[in-house]
Amino acid sequence: MPKILVVGGSGYIGSQTNLSLIEAGFETVIFDRRQPVLKSIFPQNQEFFKGDLENYLDVVTFFQNYKVDGVIHFAANIEVGESQENPEKYYYNNVVGTLNLLQGMRGAGVDKLVFSSTAATYGLPKTVPIKETDEKNPINTYGRTKWFVEQILQDYHRSYNLNSVTLRYFNACGADLQGRTGEMHEPESHLIPIIFEVLNGEREFLTVNGNDYNTKDGTCVRDYIHTLDLASAHISAMQKLLSGEKLAENINLGTKNGFSIQEVISTVEKVTGKNVPVKIGQRRAGDPDLLIADNSKAKEILGWEPKYSDLETIIKTAWEWEMKIKNIP
Repeated sequence: MPKILVVGGSGYIGSQTNLSLIEAGFETVIFDRRQPVLKSIFPQNQEFFKGDLENYLDVVTFFQNYKVDGVIHFAANIEVGESQENPEKYYYNNVVGTLNLLQGMRGAGVDKLVFSSTAATYGLPKTVPIKETDEKNPINTYGRTKWFVEQILQDYHRSYNLNSVTLRYFNACGADLQGRTGEMHEPESHLIPIIFEVLNGEREFLTVNGNDYNTKDGTCVRDYIHTLDLASAHISAMQKLLSGEKLAENINLGTKNGFSIQEVISTVEKVTGKNVPVKIGQRRAGDPDLLIADNSKAKEILGWEPKYSDLETIIKTAWEWEMKIKNIP
């Protein structure tokens, strides 16, 4: 039974993938600098190593004490605005931290890595749906750190025989079907949980940044993908690496469909039975009309199909999680 190191396994997508790995028959050990807020996020007897990738000694100590067959790397700072205000934090954690992890893997003879990346590597796309071969021109520090790591992995494959699959997420959303884990960012910056904060009285209204985009209803369209579908792609990628394939692939994870902000709002109102008060604000600089993935490569290489990324399933699972963590009857 292969044992997988899940770096950042206390986080949103990492915790869901960890649960899915165990259900698929893998053993796992989590490396994270923080314990989860809720016990349900980890199964009983979960192996956990508290460490920080920025501290290379932590990485060395881990590999001295654990033998793993592959690594799935989620750990990163992800807030776009903060990355612009404090780029040093992002370069150290996202890039230097990853280099420390790669050095530790090499020392331990571990040559299989699935890396969590982002559609932010593309910047403002010139064509939609976005293909993996399209130009990479990230417009923020967060996106640049992920793009740098992607290039590092190509170099490590060429020079050190490190095999990797990089997965570029579009809009991660939804929550575990069994209510074990879901989204808990501080501060929250994702659309769906922000709408829930409005419904729960934590915000007075939802600000929609512009309603004059070149879309069917004037609001931005994004490609939303359920975390269970993201998790299944990580498992498929790891299985391919464990089969012995020599890879350094970059793969989009999206549905090839998009939903507008207005469609998301309308679906939230349908699922919850609550009205979402909205105010129209100014456009944000750099917001494209459409961000939609071409996912044909994921289907071809990973044999992957999204199963849970219809908007009602996304909203329903996310709302059930929201009610659980906020103790809403």
